[in-house]
Amino acid sequence: MSKFFGYLFTPIFYILFFGFLCIFHPIQWVCFKLFGYKAHKTSVDILNLFLTYSNWALFNSVTFINKQNLPTDRPIIFVANHQSMYDIPGMIWHLRKHQPKFISKIELTKNIPSISYNLRVGGGANINRKDSKQAVSELIKLGRRMKENNWSTVIFAEGTRAKDGKLKPFQVGGIATLLKVVPDALVVPVAIENSWKIVRYGMFPLTVGNPIKWEVLSPIDKTDKNAEEIVLAAESAIRTKLHQSI
Repeated sequence: MSKFFGYLFTPIFYILFFGFLCIFHPIQWVCFKLFGYKAHKTSVDILNLFLTYSNWALFNSVTFINKQNLPTDRPIIFVANHQSMYDIPGMIWHLRKHQPKFISKIELTKNIPSISYNLRVGGGANINRKDSKQAVSELIKLGRRMKENNWSTVIFAEGTRAKDGKLKPFQVGGIATLLKVVPDALVVPVAIENSWKIVRYGMFPLTVGNPIKWEVLSPIDKTDKNAEEIVLAAESAIRTKLHQSI
């Protein structure tokens, strides 16, 4: 039934989702060019509010749980699992006070309304996966911006989307590089559930009636831990929350 109703409601969802991207593209441009970073960030936050709750057009529920009293005067590395592109808007909106930046493929910086422009000017890291030196250099630059501005970063540590919802082993490299530049950054796991179900049949039809959920977990105690142990602790916390074993 979820697939059947998906044929009916997916077009409505796409009209809303891509409509918001097109509407906010010139808004972002004006905000950034005339008023600077803060105005641009506000426009991006509001865009992602609309994108997040576009899920209602598919009768998907949206739940974001954050019981952690996280600081806003200290950089944070949010380490999350990754299930679909629909993971991202909810994190941008609900974590907005922490100014989260993303690590993206450089290919995404072109030809996508709103998203490409934000990736180019928003302060994240756009990496070329075929050029390891460029990727490391971008991460180092991101770490410096985190340090200077008390920004946060979201890292999808699996390195790719888990299309069946099953957690893949976390990769250490990106987090280790950031921790070298920002050693005092707080490392906070975020568990994402059920967004993979939206795209279980691909781009069309999307499925309806999915309980999409994000939960911010307790920060990792980094005392006497190296980068590998910190990443493993984050992965273990997310596996426990998702009730998945290795």
